[in-house]
Amino acid sequence: MALFEKLSFYLSFQFVQYALIAGILISLCSSVFGVTLVLKRFSFIGDGLSHVAFGAMAIAAVMKMTNNMPLILAVTIVSAILLLRTGQRAKIKGDAAVAMISVGALAIGYLLMNVFSTSGNVSGDVCTTLFGSTSILTLNRSDVIVCGVLSVVVLAVFVIFYNKIFSVTFDEDFARATGTKASLYNLLIAVIVAVVIVLAMNLVGSLLISALVIFPALSAMRVFRSFKSVTICSAIFSVTCATLGLLISILSGTPVGSTIVAVDIAGFGIFCLLGLTRRAHRVTGAIRTRFCANS
Repeated sequence: MALFEKLSFYLSFQFVQYALIAGILISLCSSVFGVTLVLKRFSFIGDGLSHVAFGAMAIAAVMKMTNNMPLILAVTIVSAILLLRTGQRAKIKGDAAVAMISVGALAIGYLLMNVFSTSGNVSGDVCTTLFGSTSILTLNRSDVIVCGVLSVVVLAVFVIFYNKIFSVTFDEDFARATGTKASLYNLLIAVIVAVVIVLAMNLVGSLLISALVIFPALSAMRVFRSFKSVTICSAIFSVTCATLGLLISILSGTPVGSTIVAVDIAGFGIFCLLGLTRRAHRVTGAIRTRFCANS
């Protein structure tokens, strides 16, 4: 009862409500496109773009910009486009392009924050940016509105172009043969992922963003097989883990980003067990059916 009373007390604060709304929207968007990224083996594109966003944030801090969202969003989207174009060339493969952009942006961002230091605690600023900070708990109404608008755009793009995204995800060659402009939809996916990355930085930090993309999709794939079922399960899984992670973080005072990722890991373990149990029942049923048929 004491725990519920404490939880009810915290939920009465507006900043906690804003954090929950933003966390649910961000986790929902990241999980929906996370399935596509995992199936296309582009999981680490989120990691690379998150480092780019960190570099852009460092530039904004050096320039003393009060609203750094437009700059970070623009730089991350441009990097996503360049990453896609570079990764399609024979001389620089996709994984090498991600590594180049990821390491380069991370190094330049940290260098700028040290050389043009605007704070007395550079190490603390870098740590909170990389691993998540309490900024998700300091959102105001305008921040939540921006997050809501961008989330609606992301989800609308996925619903409207669902069939095209599905075809490009599983077989690009067949999609091109049927007249689908695969390169255009790959570009659209990259831009949307860049938007999700920028939104997620306040929630889990730039180094942990990939967890929001990878764990829900992989967890859903342990139990389900169809694209639609995996996507729906991934969305439910991600929203549930993000909500639990936020609540645990608020109640126990642990870092928000790390707590959410820890809950994701625990959920992945549960889904692995469910998948093993389901396969065991399937094998047992097949053996029993064959035994009955032979007898």
